[in-house]
Parts: sequence; C-alpha cells; structure tokens
Amino acid sequence: MDFTITGTAVIFVISWWLCFFVALPIGVRSQYEDDGHVIEGTEEGAPKQPMLKKKILWATIGAVVVTIIVMFAIVPWLSAG
Repeated sequence: MDFTITGTAVIFVISWWLCFFVALPIGVRSQYEDDGHVIEGTEEGAPKQPMLKKKILWATIGAVVVTIIVMFAIVPWLSAG
C-alpha cells in the first residue's frame, strides 16, 4: 500500500467538506421557527443557533473515519489492477 501525504491530505479535505455539508442542516432551527421573533435586518430563515463549532468537530471526526475507510479499503482495490 503506497500512501502519500498528499494523497491522504486530498482525501481528508474532500471527506471533511462532504461531512461538513452533511452536518450543516442537522438540528438547525430558523429564527421564525424557534420563537417567531426575527431580528430586524436579517432573513427570517436564518438559523438562530447554527452550532458551527459542534458541526466542525463532527465533520472532522467523520472525515477521519471516511479517510481511514478510503485509504485502507478503496485505494488498495484501485491500485490492484
């Protein structure tokens, strides 16, 4: 198995963004849905609490798992031929 730092980094970055975009809509409630009070000058559909730090953490954990799966399961299968 030939793992390079660059290849692993590319797989991790792609996995991170994929996991981040999957995590973004989870648990989000808009200002209007939450209590009906909309801050003046903002969109009523804007999230009240986006919880970005928590989502970044979950995206990082998910990206590590996906990267490990890809590096040990898919990459050797691709280079076997």
